[in-house]
Amino acid sequence: MRKLVSLLASFAFGAGLMVAPVLAQDKGSVGISMPTKSSTRWISDGESMVKEFTALGYGTDLQFAEDDIPNQLAQIENMVTKGAKVLVIAAIDGTTLSDILAKAHESGAKVFAYDRLIRGSGNVDYYATFDNFKVGVLQADSLVAGLKERFPGVKPWNVELFGGSPDDNNAFFFYDGAMSVLKPMIDAGEIAIGSGQTGMEKVGTLRWDGAVAQARMDNLLSANYTDKKVHGVLSPYDGLSRGIISSLKGVGYAPGPEMPIVTGQDAEVPSVKAMIAGEQYSTVFKDTRELAAVTAKMVDAVMQGKEPEVNDTKTYDNGVKVVPSNLLVPHSVGKDDIQKLLVDSGYIKADDLK
Repeated sequence: MRKLVSLLASFAFGAGLMVAPVLAQDKGSVGISMPTKSSTRWISDGESMVKEFTALGYGTDLQFAEDDIPNQLAQIENMVTKGAKVLVIAAIDGTTLSDILAKAHESGAKVFAYDRLIRGSGNVDYYATFDNFKVGVLQADSLVAGLKERFPGVKPWNVELFGGSPDDNNAFFFYDGAMSVLKPMIDAGEIAIGSGQTGMEKVGTLRWDGAVAQARMDNLLSANYTDKKVHGVLSPYDGLSRGIISSLKGVGYAPGPEMPIVTGQDAEVPSVKAMIAGEQYSTVFKDTRELAAVTAKMVDAVMQGKEPEVNDTKTYDNGVKVVPSNLLVPHSVGKDDIQKLLVDSGYIKADDLK
């Protein structure tokens, strides 16, 4: 009997050794709240974060709110109720989360704003994003380069401006970055805004909706361009760019020497295809795999009681506090950069562009 007990004890101890590493890797659950599946970019973000957190030993609860604010609030509240130790949130509307984040902090959860700043709450611990002002600068630089390349003998260039969703803090950084390049040229008479519409209150596009952008472009063309050409359109996001291009094609513009220069952002496959086809001029590539990895490392540091890496402690004031931030570098992509920056890096499969 003593031998049997000893044998069983040895087996149990051995089994314990076998399962111990799994238990040691169970660091708790991370709630990941993404705004929508309507953009492939957010699907990629979510999948990349699950991969990174799983590799670090965290459980994950990934939810997509489909651009429905009450849905996102309910999903986050459910994460808190289920005991998430960390919330990583890409907010639909960065001004609507104050109450649920207060509950999250009361439960001891840490809150990381992901790519979009959460406004109006003191319960945002950190922010991981790209240099969003730089994104706007890259878009405007690309627009100007395209105008010089395609319409060298024209002055002023006729340009229309589109902004992102006014409830997304990033939209203002994109617009301000772009205008830091374009406004001096507008003031100098090198660029003319045919509609006269400037400022986010006029050019913003709620929920980053491509259909809304297409409808607005239709109106701009019919009201201002019946007897003159539009040479360029500042678009802050590929989804808007596709709507804008559909509008331009609807009135006869086609790939070639008269096609307006249209910018974009996020390197979405349909828009990269449009670049190859000569419809969209450029996009801005923000490697979401890199952002997911950086976010996971920041979370892991905090959960170990350490200070996470940040590189900006001044820029992102959410109205209640300046949120310590880690800003990554965005990259401008033209047609000639697609292979090196997007395909060779593995971000897009070559077969997906056929």
